Amino acid sequence: MSVRYADPRVRVDVDDAAGRPTVVWLDNGLLRIGAVPDLGGRILSTTYAGIETLWRNAGLLDERLHPVSGHVPTPIGGSLGDWVNYGGDKTWPAPQGWSGPGEWAGPPDPVLDSGAFDWSVEELGDGSVRLVMTSADDPRTGLRLARAVTLSPGHHGYTLRLRGTNTSAAPVRWALWNVTQRCAGEVGTGGVDVRVGLPGPDSGGPDVVPVIEGTGLPRHVTIAPDMVHVPHQDVVGKLGFPTATGWLSHASGGITCTLLFTPDPTGAYPDGGSRAEIWLEHPLPEPLAQLGDLDPPDRIVEVEVLGPLADLPPGTSTELTIKFDHTREEGA
Repeated sequence: MSVRYADPRVRVDVDDAAGRPTVVWLDNGLLRIGAVPDLGGRILSTTYAGIETLWRNAGLLDERLHPVSGHVPTPIGGSLGDWVNYGGDKTWPAPQGWSGPGEWAGPPDPVLDSGAFDWSVEELGDGSVRLVMTSADDPRTGLRLARAVTLSPGHHGYTLRLRGTNTSAAPVRWALWNVTQRCAGEVGTGGVDVRVGLPGPDSGGPDVVPVIEGTGLPRHVTIAPDMVHVPHQDVVGKLGFPTATGWLSHASGGITCTLLFTPDPTGAYPDGGSRAEIWLEHPLPEPLAQLGDLDPPDRIVEVEVLGPLADLPPGTSTELTIKFDHTREEGA
């Protein structure tokens, strides 16, 4: 472990031992973030109050975010059944699909999902630290993705600023899509689980839409005029939220993580207009043939935030900012 920066307010440690992917750790004494630029620019650990808040595939990576014995990370393409799911938080293009060049046929993906990202760290004037991870130029989508993680002194959360730049010679149309994988609790254990903010009565459109039906669609319950609840359940499927007002949260293991973002009220969004999405999965006796032989490794909940579809001439960019906050349940 080499220490690159040691400001007592936000410490940065870089684990760059030969033969392993580099791990960058940010720590402000309240929140510790571990990112692995070489694995698709992922955040693979977020520890708050000593509790890990992200799902990480323990069969592939240990607590130091090093590959376990016998696993050699490598960029990979193919079908969903070939995907090496490390977990954590990552950014992809949307819409997802396999019917043509206007859809992102991943994961897996050898550049944006499993390729190595360049990285740099910047100390800001207020004691904050910003880690920027940038992909290679992707020939399939025409995009270069950048993920900027800012951790400030005394904060329970961090800011993630995303940018997609068209590096091709032709115009492209994509939305930014951020996917955060967290551990889903056992069915029936109660808790807050997932909540999504809605505008309330007379929103002018459907608040919840089906997106992917693997073994079924997740059950959801409107618990207030301006809030929907998605409990932990054994299903493989996804819901979209076209009228999401800019927040969603997930509670598991005693920690609630809340994501804050600013929807574009005039923007067109993928997946039936979804500004946010929730995906649930659990282990199955055999892979799902209808989803490219996807083989879920664990009980996982994905909290996902999308930006609007952007028409990008060559050299232009689209951006999306998400703020993550963490609170600890009383008694946890």
